[in-house]
Amino acid sequence: MLEMTREEFEELVSLALDRVPPELMRLMDNVAVFVEEEPEESEDPRDRELLGLYEGTPLTERGEWYAGVLPDRITIYRGPTLRMCETREDVVAETEITVVHEIAHHFGIDDERLHELGYG
Repeated sequence: MLEMTREEFEELVSLALDRVPPELMRLMDNVAVFVEEEPEESEDPRDRELLGLYEGTPLTERGEWYAGVLPDRITIYRGPTLRMCETREDVVAETEITVVHEIAHHFGIDDERLHELGYG
């Protein structure tokens, strides 16, 4: 497995967020981004290899009822990313893809469309 400190990985996530166009960042509403080591335990072994996770209500599904709720949550997972990548450059690229992928879920874009766009 590739070695990278948590601080280095968090910096890559921060850099990936900085590369998101400002006009999109301004449209994001009530969302927080976190870095975690591993996804939570699940009965599905594939969940252990999640690179990122969006939890919340996409902007496309919010209505008048959406007020006073906790922020949506985007989590980027360090362990699975480092296990799947062979080089630091791979981690940089994969982190950028994962960040964009999870932000896209915030905007209501589903996995099928993301795969079509190359962010799968």
